[in-house]
Amino acid sequence: MIKKILLAVAIMLPMFGASAQSTLKIGLVDTQALVQAHPDTQEAQKKLQEASKKYEDEYTRLGAEMKRMYDELANMKDDELPAIKERKTREFQDYQLKVQNFEQSAQQDLQRMQAELLSPIFQKIKDAVESVGKEGGFSLVQDYNPQQTLFFTSPVEDVTTLVKSKLGIK
Repeated sequence: MIKKILLAVAIMLPMFGASAQSTLKIGLVDTQALVQAHPDTQEAQKKLQEASKKYEDEYTRLGAEMKRMYDELANMKDDELPAIKERKTREFQDYQLKVQNFEQSAQQDLQRMQAELLSPIFQKIKDAVESVGKEGGFSLVQDYNPQQTLFFTSPVEDVTTLVKSKLGIK
């Protein structure tokens, strides 16, 4: 009796699996292309470039001052008093540390600024993907990354153009 029940379940199981597979709808979306095409991205990039230019200008100024200090130290006469050499060496080392700290701080600031500027764009894209997913009856919408996606075929659908349309991007 148990063998008959197990046999019946084994026969019907593939039918349930095929039924479940046919209702699964998967979409792919190229979020990188959407970010690049989004009109707000250009403004964000412009702001980042402006801030980066200001940091580069300041770094150049600091570098010129550090070079001046180094040249002064390197051109000291052999008979310079030890206390003066020691003070100038310490000033140069302190200035080097100041320049390194500035560089790290500038990089962190630019990264924070980039995250703040791009966050609303990512949220708009996420909302549009969610809307397209719901409207299209998708079970899953996955980011399409050519470097990580090894293979896909039907019934997987590229929904990037639908999301672009939802965002008003041509």
